[in-house]
Amino acid sequence: MAETYRCVVLARFVDGLAGPDDFAIEIRPVPEPGDGEILVRIIYASLDPGGRSRLSGRVSYIPPLALGDVAGAFNIGQVVTSNNEAYATGDLVVCSFGWTEMGLSKGGGYFAKIQASDLPLSTWIGVLGVPGLTAYFGLKRVAGIKAGETLVVTSAAGMVGATAAQIAKIMGCKVIGVAGGPEKCAWLRDELGLDGAIDYKAADDLGEAIGAAAPDGVDVLFDNVGNRFVDTLLPRMNMNGRIVVSGQVGDYNLAPEDVHGIKNTRVFITHRVRMEGLVVFDDLAQFPAAQAEMAAWIKAGKLLYREKIYDGVEQAPQAFRDMFEGTYFGRHLVRLAPEP
Repeated sequence: MAETYRCVVLARFVDGLAGPDDFAIEIRPVPEPGDGEILVRIIYASLDPGGRSRLSGRVSYIPPLALGDVAGAFNIGQVVTSNNEAYATGDLVVCSFGWTEMGLSKGGGYFAKIQASDLPLSTWIGVLGVPGLTAYFGLKRVAGIKAGETLVVTSAAGMVGATAAQIAKIMGCKVIGVAGGPEKCAWLRDELGLDGAIDYKAADDLGEAIGAAAPDGVDVLFDNVGNRFVDTLLPRMNMNGRIVVSGQVGDYNLAPEDVHGIKNTRVFITHRVRMEGLVVFDDLAQFPAAQAEMAAWIKAGKLLYREKIYDGVEQAPQAFRDMFEGTYFGRHLVRLAPEP
């Protein structure tokens, strides 16, 4: 085993889109695991839109990174050395060390063995990981979605949005996806089978476009974009409608004073609309059951996903920027080591 490893650290606080110049590569000595510790070689690292909120030095729903901290991400890794009786050398684990080639843990927090599966290993930090589980619990627990309801999903071609849209279809809902560009909308209609797909970049009036696609109103908005879309959709919500605040990819790169306000708040009273956010780790105990159900949907061809995989930890900063610039839609991952 090598004596050193590489990791990507925050070099300066980010204003606007993050890019390679905001990060630095550090070479560190491989640590020797102590009592109860587990040394993990990282195979995959995720690229998550929500990670942008940690790069500006401002407090968000998760603590900000300090300068010099390893950029946060979810990982799939393999145990190299273990002084913890719960884990053996060779075990595959899902964890959250960040953009780094090695990690050291005592097995606490988000750290768990990956169960034997014939699905690709990468799915465990994608459709079966935090993005897919956010969609699952956002619909089932937060929205309490029911068959026959109409759902609108924003950023519907992203991993969270596409998973939410398909789960809602599986559950018998009418689903309309909002995405940017004709290629994404065609994929939503032709591959995922959504009932409608709206290109927000081409729509003269997004509210009218949604009204035309959902003439009987919207029961659930699953929002991954931010306040501007929420405010646009509010007048279209049905009685007892629910808004799931899953992410705010459209707001992450804005200064707080530039974030759009929500003005159509009267609907919360007149239509008894409820808006609620979620942090998926509130549902951690239910992850295995949800993953088993979703894996069955994947094997049955009911739940599709897209991935783009970059190679090498040094690619993470540019890959992260690519995600916001929309050069690829679906899950973005970085492969740091070959799969076993």
